[in-house]
Parts: sequence; C-alpha cells; structure tokens
Amino acid sequence: MSKIVFASDFHLGQKGLLSSADREKAIVKWIDEVAMEADEVFLLGDTFDFWYEYKSVIPKGFTRFLGALAELADTGKPIHMFTGNHDMWIFKYFTLEFGIPIYRQPTLFERQGKKLIIGHGDGLGPGDFTYKIIKKIFNNPICIHLFHWLHPSIGMSIANAWSTGSRNSHNDIYKFLGPEKEYLLQHCESESVIDPTIDYYIFGHRHLPIEFTLNNGKSKYINTGDWLAFQSYATMENGSINVQFFENPSSMVVTNDVNSWDKNKINF
Repeated sequence: MSKIVFASDFHLGQKGLLSSADREKAIVKWIDEVAMEADEVFLLGDTFDFWYEYKSVIPKGFTRFLGALAELADTGKPIHMFTGNHDMWIFKYFTLEFGIPIYRQPTLFERQGKKLIIGHGDGLGPGDFTYKIIKKIFNNPICIHLFHWLHPSIGMSIANAWSTGSRNSHNDIYKFLGPEKEYLLQHCESESVIDPTIDYYIFGHRHLPIEFTLNNGKSKYINTGDWLAFQSYATMENGSINVQFFENPSSMVVTNDVNSWDKNKINF
C-alpha cells in the first residue's frame, strides 16, 4: 500500500514559536525525511502567510522551501497544492514551475479504498459571515487586478500587516471549542448526512491537530494542525489516517475524548 502525507498552514513569512527562517528549515527537513519517503503529497493551504503572484516578481524569501519543493517535484511523485485564505492569490506559478496542480475548493479523491474530501477549510460551515464576504471581495478579478498595480513593496507591506492583525484578533485559535461551535466540524457533520460514503474529511485552516469521529460512526474529520505551533501533519497508510508531529512530541491530538480538548496551550 502507498503512503500519503498531508500538511498545511506552514505560514512562511510569519513568526510562530520559531522564527519564519527556522520554521522554514524545519519544513525543509520534513520534506527531506518524510515527504520524500511518501508516494503522494498534499499541501492544504496557507503554505505562505501571504503570496501574490506578480507576472515577473517572486516574493522575497522562502528560497530553501522552494528549492526543496522543486527537488520533491523532480522525483515525479504526485504533489497537490490547495490555496488557503492567506495565499489565495496563488495562480499558475507552481503549476508552470513545478508541475503542481492548484485546487481552490474541497475536492474528492479516492485513495487506498477510501473516499477523501480534501481542502483548506476556510469559509466552510455556519457563521464567519464577515470572512465569507471578504473572501468574495478578494477573489473578485477587479480586486486582484487593482492590487497588481501597487508596487510590490507597498502591496506586500499592506498585506502582511493585514495578515498579522487578522491573526492577532483570533485569540482562541488554539482552543477546541466543542462540537457545537467548531465550524469545520459542523460542516463535516452536515456533509456526512448528505453523503455517508465519505470516509475522511481532511482540512487545515483550524490550526489544531484533530482526529474526530463523526456522529455516523464511520466518517472522520482530520485536521492537520499547523507549523506555527505544532509542526504537525497527517499520514495515510493502509486506509488509515493519523496525525503526527515532526520533532515536537509534547503536543496532543484533539479527539472525541473531552480530556483532549484543552491540552494544547500555546503562547507566542
């Protein structure tokens, strides 16, 4: 059976428990030691804390990561990249440069005899109406075109300031809120009623490592966590998906056990 790995929310360019540069080195090491040994790799969004794809300008930094990604792509193994809410303005660069397809919506895959719905996870489920409006504005072609005419130094500064402010306004990001308040979990529950044949819903965005069995007793919601705090990722082997941690053994996965809901306390 093949081995598949999933990771999200690297947020390159943003400081977490490690500086962006040190986290980038850890991600490169993960690519060398984990992703290189897999048969297929899924990157589920927010790879960058901000990315805008100018016609002839590449955002400064991330050289080690891009080099490691190129080396991974050159092996010929399938790599899939999803856009997130922080890097929604990725367009054709990674496809043209590395041959990596880009996905913008949750997508159905069948692997190892299981059905998987995979995506970043932003804007799903009830609530969060402000963000859903902002997402529509940012995805508007006029908005994208107007941003293009800003000098990169100005545009990147504005975007990075907005990104940092957005994150600072979410103080409860590392606290599991319970099944009744977790939007992504509620989305998965609703979708599992519509199509009970789905085995796994695999998302990022939430920043918490989660393995949660849904009410139908069959489907599971998997969240790959993040690399700002956890250096977490998920692995699929023999039809089973588990969240793991790279050189960070002290963290815990949130499960249906209520005792796991408040164990990850993160302070930057």
